[in-house]
Parts: sequence; structure tokens; C-alpha cells
Amino acid sequence: MQEIERKFLVTSTVFKSEAFQQTRIVQAFLNTHPERTVRVRIKGEQAFLTVKGKSNAAGTIRMEWEKEITVPEAEALLVIAEPGQIEKIRHEVNVGTHVFEVDEFLGENKGLVVAEVELTKENEIFLKPDWLGVEVTGDIRYYNSQLSKNPFKYWKS
Repeated sequence: MQEIERKFLVTSTVFKSEAFQQTRIVQAFLNTHPERTVRVRIKGEQAFLTVKGKSNAAGTIRMEWEKEITVPEAEALLVIAEPGQIEKIRHEVNVGTHVFEVDEFLGENKGLVVAEVELTKENEIFLKPDWLGVEVTGDIRYYNSQLSKNPFKYWKS
């Protein structure tokens, strides 16, 4: 139930040719409280309800609980979610012994591409592909719960 991950901006589209899977994701939040978020997500033909706790100071570790639900249940929950639905294509890429999840955002977050890698320990060493850019782990602007409230297209460069 503990999630350890690091998050990076992506500098090119090379990851697309390296991906072994692409999945469309639609998600929204039932709760975006700073201490916890409750997310409903439709990922391809599956749906999930996820609760995430507050991250540690570095932004790398937090509690995560996830339960698979039916797509009709998720669709009903999306109707009552907070404003600001997130749409993205997730590209999964093998890099060494890890899988990077590269999210190519659509809609109001179009233009933002973020890669995440899940780790088994906070200081775990992992290979970094050439298309990996600046690390944004712990920068709350890049949390999906925040992108739903303050979409990328409204950010000032």
C-alpha cells in the first residue's frame, strides 16, 4: 500500500516508438484534500477507485490504496466528481528492469508529457532513458489532482 515513485518531464517523442503498450485514461477526483485524494479512473476497459495519502517531504513516498470497480460504476462516479477531468494516453516503456509510465496529456493539459517510474525503495538506482528530462518529483503542480484544478494550458511560461 506504499507507493514510491519519481516523476520527470519528457524531452522528445522517442518514447512512443519504444512503448510496448498505450492506453487511454480518463479520470477525475472525488476529493482533492491536501491530506488525501480520491480518484476515479477509467483505463482502457478497466476502472479503478484510488485513495492516495499525502507525500513525504521529497514527494517520493505516499500511501496508495486501489480497488478495481466496474466501468459503469466509474462512469457514475465521474458525473459527481470535482470539476476538471483529466484525459491522457499512457505509454508504457521498459527501461532496464523498470517500466516507465509516460503520460501524454490531452484536453486542457495538452502539451504536457510526464514520465513516472515506480521503485521498491526511495534510493533505488534505475536507468534513465535519453528522453527523460528535468525531475519534477514533489512539485505539486504536476500532480494529477492539481492539473485537474490548474490545467497546463493556463500556466505562464
